[in-house]
Amino acid sequence: MALTGLFLILFLVIHLAGNLQLLINDNGESFNIYAYTMGHNPLIRAVSILNFAFIFIHIIWSILLTRQNRLARGINYAVTASSANSSLASRNMGILGFIILIFLVVHIKTFWFEFKFGSIPTISYEGVEMHNYFRVVNEAYQSFPYVAFYVVCMGFLAFHLSHGFQSAFQTLGLNHVKYTPFIKKVGAGFAIIIPVLFALIPVMMYLKNL
Repeated sequence: MALTGLFLILFLVIHLAGNLQLLINDNGESFNIYAYTMGHNPLIRAVSILNFAFIFIHIIWSILLTRQNRLARGINYAVTASSANSSLASRNMGILGFIILIFLVVHIKTFWFEFKFGSIPTISYEGVEMHNYFRVVNEAYQSFPYVAFYVVCMGFLAFHLSHGFQSAFQTLGLNHVKYTPFIKKVGAGFAIIIPVLFALIPVMMYLKNL
């Protein structure tokens, strides 16, 4: 669970770096060239397959762990103090994960499926013909309901990351009185910055097209 989670965290950083090119004011040239380069790199294509595999493993493993924990506990405690012993995010990781899964299904249908099987117009840059992926993204982000859905889901992602980041290091045994506070601070910052930047992209593109 921790290893797949850390891989997906790394993927988020790389994915964000590429998507931020959508905000460059060049009519999508930077993003289209980026997408073309990534799509024709064998290593990146192999990593993308691994990414889907790790998402699947992460989901299945979370279900198995939840079931195992419930079986181990047997019956509910008569008195609980969960709010004092754990964070809101840690107590609702399953729900947060399920919401993020719904987002992924919609997101993949909107973009990845369209990129792979849709009829996308082409555009030429310096004599190289490539698909105009920017147009697909730009059209999707002209829909206020989708932009609102995206932003809300990034909020849920923030909560999921706020616990998942530091929990992954703890699970791997990387706990130390000296370093744990630093890891928690980095995790808190990561959980805020990454989702905010992701949410900023559709918001900025929507406002630009008003």
